[in-house]
Amino acid sequence: MKILILAEHDGLQLSPSVRQAVTAAQFWNSPVHVLVAGHNADAVIQQAASIHGVERVIHANAAHLAHPLAEDIANLIVSISEGYEVILAAHSSFSKNALPRVAALLDVAMISDVLEIKAENTYVRSIYAGNVLTTIQSTDAVQLLTVHGSNFAAASLGANNEISSTVIASTEIVGSEIVSTETPAAFKKASWKSEVRSQSDRPALGSAKIVISGGRSLGSAESFEEVLSPLASKLGAALGATRAAVDAGFAPNDIQVGQTGVVVAPELYIAVGVSGAIQHTYGMKDSKIVVAINQDPDAPIFQVADYGLVADLFDVIPALTAAIR
Repeated sequence: MKILILAEHDGLQLSPSVRQAVTAAQFWNSPVHVLVAGHNADAVIQQAASIHGVERVIHANAAHLAHPLAEDIANLIVSISEGYEVILAAHSSFSKNALPRVAALLDVAMISDVLEIKAENTYVRSIYAGNVLTTIQSTDAVQLLTVHGSNFAAASLGANNEISSTVIASTEIVGSEIVSTETPAAFKKASWKSEVRSQSDRPALGSAKIVISGGRSLGSAESFEEVLSPLASKLGAALGATRAAVDAGFAPNDIQVGQTGVVVAPELYIAVGVSGAIQHTYGMKDSKIVVAINQDPDAPIFQVADYGLVADLFDVIPALTAAIR
């Protein structure tokens, strides 16, 4: 039995959630391989190879994988899936886009957002934005799942694992072993055109120890930046936002926290002008300490907060920022 983990990365940095997926994979006590799909992603490969619990890193190296489509990732996984009884990834937009396609191609069930792994291919997962927990069992020959990263500790670093390379029409190999499988050709019915990334000196949202999230109560994109950014800078925090704030154009989509955005579990989560819709609280309920600031004393966010302050955020946040030295 072998386990394959699909690694998410941006070409330079491996997503921290990959280490949490490695921890989840330890349940089966079987060899764990990590698949890195990307062109000239040497830094990412070395990061994956340094994770304890990983036996081998497989690098799928082809020009079209520099910006892979979900179809390319799915075809790649299927092409190397023989011998793997478990294929998993951390639950994110990236994996939610690719792995259901793998499930369709392999004709197996897709088990998403697993909170706990039990014996005999039994899993606990949530439905209805975390309000109901279900226990399911899969009898498929290949177990295909995504795991809720914040429910699993991150695997430690410092290992020196084997690196293999899967390439197109080449025998130039990184590491000690040649893998002869060719990377599938690029998907032709869609193509990558461009991307715009938000550049920031703040910590990455998914791995930050402190997260400050703003809601629609901030009123505008200008207020969102002017009110929250100084506090985030002083605390060394990442900025997050509710879906309502993102839909209103106050914040970029990549910092949306919630069921359809990024799931976070920081040591401190500060919700500013956030009402507390269940779709949002699903994405931050695993935070160690939750502080809520809202003018409405009946706002649902206070039901999940450890500390709550009923006050005008436009008075409180500047005063709090000024008080921090």
